[in-house]
Amino acid sequence: MNIHEYQAKSLLAKYGVAVPRGHVAYTADEAYKEAQALGGPVWVVKAQIHAGGRGKAGGVKVVKSLDEVRSTAQRMLGMTLVTHQTGPQGKAVKRIYIEEGCDIKRELYLGMLIDRTTSRVTVMASTEGGMEIEEVAAKTPEKILKVAIDPATGMQAFHARQIAFGLGLEGKQVATAVKFMLSMFDAFTALDASVIEINPLVVTGAGTVMALDAKVNFDDNALFRHADVESLRDQDEEDPTELEAGRHGLNYIKLDGSIGCMVNGAGLAMATMDIIKLYGSAPANFLDVGGGATRERVTAAFKIILSDPNVEGILVNIFGGIMRCDVIAEGVVAAAREVSLHVPLVVRLEGTNVALGKKILADSGLPITSADNLADAAEKVVRAVKEAA
Repeated sequence: MNIHEYQAKSLLAKYGVAVPRGHVAYTADEAYKEAQALGGPVWVVKAQIHAGGRGKAGGVKVVKSLDEVRSTAQRMLGMTLVTHQTGPQGKAVKRIYIEEGCDIKRELYLGMLIDRTTSRVTVMASTEGGMEIEEVAAKTPEKILKVAIDPATGMQAFHARQIAFGLGLEGKQVATAVKFMLSMFDAFTALDASVIEINPLVVTGAGTVMALDAKVNFDDNALFRHADVESLRDQDEEDPTELEAGRHGLNYIKLDGSIGCMVNGAGLAMATMDIIKLYGSAPANFLDVGGGATRERVTAAFKIILSDPNVEGILVNIFGGIMRCDVIAEGVVAAAREVSLHVPLVVRLEGTNVALGKKILADSGLPITSADNLADAAEKVVRAVKEAA
């Protein structure tokens, strides 16, 4: 789950992470009042969307008068901001953040994430603040510092000093950076975050470090422990189809291909998408119905797949362990009838009650193609889509 910058800064501040003062605003008049309360003489007006690259797209402006705060807010609110992360459709700006100005001497990068290679929280830092870390990694990887944190000890002061010295900090800057990083690590672990990214982390003229921007992502599987965090979710910033899938307990991610996939198990879903590519097409989605899907959940999955206008065929690939093949077959038949199926459908079933499942499909009277194995299923659905084109 993602949240907005102003929400991220508010959470981090509770753990002692230094952030500039600021307030969210939903109207130009509100922006004016919040800027007035902050005091001047410089403010920053920031569009709040779930995407990076806002500055380059005109979504971050430094202003030097209250009237300019108002006029900038009027321009930003309601605009469609297009960045390299939003895609060409962009995102509508529905709220803005008014923040006090900052005396910036240096811009750095600081991030924390789960490194799946080491199974540890890893701190990443770079002197190239303000740039995308992926760009730094591609062009100047030697400028990225990495420190893996042993979960038995957590982050210690010596870890933070190692990073601070690596960034070229000195004197008072080191002490404030150590406090900043230890507080950031406390927030990361306490909130069950998956990523915290401070870009840029700035060194001020007074020698302190501060989060000029902040991005925090959370582990969805841990949100049951954090009702306060889950309440921050902005559904306007999320894909409506993915939200609908979540309501039915489905793991769904939209992709750019034409073959809709319904699979039980994330590993099997990945294999299914790979073999569709192998046979010359591309998956339209990742959809995992889980190990205990009901007939109703399968029907919901079909509706979600077919809501994508790019879908030209559907491949159902089920291995029945906990999931019974006859339950899946009943759901497939019910869904095909309810949604008036208009694209080729290929079903591969294997496992518990597979014979009964195949019989249900065969007796349905619907144009459902059965497959013997995964390769056979992929070949059949790709061929059927090409023939229907």
